Amino acid sequence: MEPESIVYGCIRDWPSGDREQRLLRRDTNRRMLDQLPQGEAWPFLGREMFSFCSADGEGLYQTQVIHFGASYRAVEYEWKLWVEEFEALLKRLYWASAVVHLETELNGMHTFRWESESGFHSPQEDDLRMRCVWEREGSLRG
Repeated sequence: MEPESIVYGCIRDWPSGDREQRLLRRDTNRRMLDQLPQGEAWPFLGREMFSFCSADGEGLYQTQVIHFGASYRAVEYEWKLWVEEFEALLKRLYWASAVVHLETELNGMHTFRWESESGFHSPQEDDLRMRCVWEREGSLRG
């Protein structure tokens, strides 16, 4: 059996008291995620791997949280390409921070974080900053 990698995490918007601004940002983020490829058409990021609460109410107060997850065949060998595609998506979204967890069978767990220097990121801004923390907790197979 091929080695499996699990990738999961979340993208957080920033809290705002301005309802119209929150709705604009949420709508933009939803439209950008809806543009991702679906079905068999995606090698790294696809529409099906993302989820979020879409209206005010349960699970959505002031901050939109977009969560995602997928399993891959040894994606760590193509990790640079995965990160490039993820950062291209981040450039099109409103967000304040993002975290990605990569669990590999052979190399343990890695955590990657993106944080906007200004506290928030608007679409098409280029200031992406990533930190990687490597945590070796053993393999997925235990």
